[in-house]
Amino acid sequence: MGGFFAVASKKDCMTDLFFGVDYHSHLGTRRGGLAVYDSEIGLQRKIHKIENSPFRTKFEHIFEEMSGTSGIGCISDTDPQPMLIRSNHGTYAICMIGIINNYKELIEQYLSFSGGHFDAMTGGRINSTELLAALIDQKSNFTDGIRFAQQSIEGTASILILKEDGTIIAARDLVGRLPVCIGKNEDGFAVSFEDFAYQKLGYEDYLELGPGEIVEITPDKVTQLNKPGKKMRICSFLWTYYGYPTASYEGVNVEAMRCRNGMIMAENEKEQLEKADIDYVGGVPDSGTPHAIGFANKSGIPFARAFIKYTPTWARSFMPVNQTDRNKIAKMKQIPVFELIKNKNLLFVDDSIVRGTQLRETVEFLYENGAASVHMRSACPPIMYGCKYLNFSRATSEMELLARKIILENEGEEGFKHLDEYSDSSTERGKALRRMICEKFHFASLEFQSLEGVIKSIGLPEENLCTYCWNGKE
Repeated sequence: MGGFFAVASKKDCMTDLFFGVDYHSHLGTRRGGLAVYDSEIGLQRKIHKIENSPFRTKFEHIFEEMSGTSGIGCISDTDPQPMLIRSNHGTYAICMIGIINNYKELIEQYLSFSGGHFDAMTGGRINSTELLAALIDQKSNFTDGIRFAQQSIEGTASILILKEDGTIIAARDLVGRLPVCIGKNEDGFAVSFEDFAYQKLGYEDYLELGPGEIVEITPDKVTQLNKPGKKMRICSFLWTYYGYPTASYEGVNVEAMRCRNGMIMAENEKEQLEKADIDYVGGVPDSGTPHAIGFANKSGIPFARAFIKYTPTWARSFMPVNQTDRNKIAKMKQIPVFELIKNKNLLFVDDSIVRGTQLRETVEFLYENGAASVHMRSACPPIMYGCKYLNFSRATSEMELLARKIILENEGEEGFKHLDEYSDSSTERGKALRRMICEKFHFASLEFQSLEGVIKSIGLPEENLCTYCWNGKE
């Protein structure tokens, strides 16, 4: 996915920018970057790989290398950014969150008339942020350029631009799939994906941009350049999985949503739980834990952490590129609490079941350490569609999704015509999906949260939420 942060201040911004970007480290694992404006030096930029070392470590000497009163920075799970661009708009730095799915067509279209070129990376790939800049530069001003770029892109693009005079432009994607929040203090403004990032740095909530809204920011004021649109499709998965617990989007806190979500799941299974002999409810850490707390509180079954994730040196299990290595490290991170596992019937709540690879390792680990049975619950519906709006998954094909694989095994491609039935636990196809996954993973039982339950736990109107990965509705 990725996250970004920006500061426009009357004072040196480096401390706030450094920690503001660092607070987005849970959103990406590949690149970290900063661009800063100083009235004497001009624009400066630094980018580092963070695949094997976190942002804070890689940028710990940045205070000796850069200075300025305004800046933008990002954690990127894709290409290196921010980019420094010189164009008809002058020199500027730019970074984005999102994905450009039709990049091949856009590149060919641009090259066909411009006579220009792109800096090609290994394998001939083009940096998506450079392509975004090329689209913006086709118009005579940043506002028109951003609108043109966003309308041309199939996917999503929320944008930060740092101009050569230190002014910042922030733009939320056209339908608001991702949040862009602004905080204010006595010295200026901060822009952030996660609102808690600027709150911890002493800024107060000032504005949450609407879908497609574009603003210009100086230390003294925020000026609207483009009004927000009426259509919103903010990503529901932000609350279920991606968002940090302390963050809020559209006024809805992530941790509170997850607890409500777990409570709704338990309420829906009230009769089944009364018949089951479950000793403890636990969450698959970290994001599954609050869902499990809500589930335990509502069901009356004690909550327990039957295993602890060792994070001091292995903070993120998806850090290695190789899937085998990722699985091995994920298993090595899990430290059992034998007293809470041996001969116990355990129910675990996970935030989601995407490919199921690491979940298989987790269940094997629990049985190896003496669990009598392992029941599994997913805090969201079966994922049936690969997200085409955000690069939240490493999956390169929808057939990597566990639900799709099971459906194909059950009745071939004919089953893809009945995805709604497979999502519904009350149908024969829905029961078959759950039964087959249980057999593959040795679950004592399995259930998914319903789409209605997720929407209820978020509390926003359904038409304002993107639920594409679950039901394919755009």
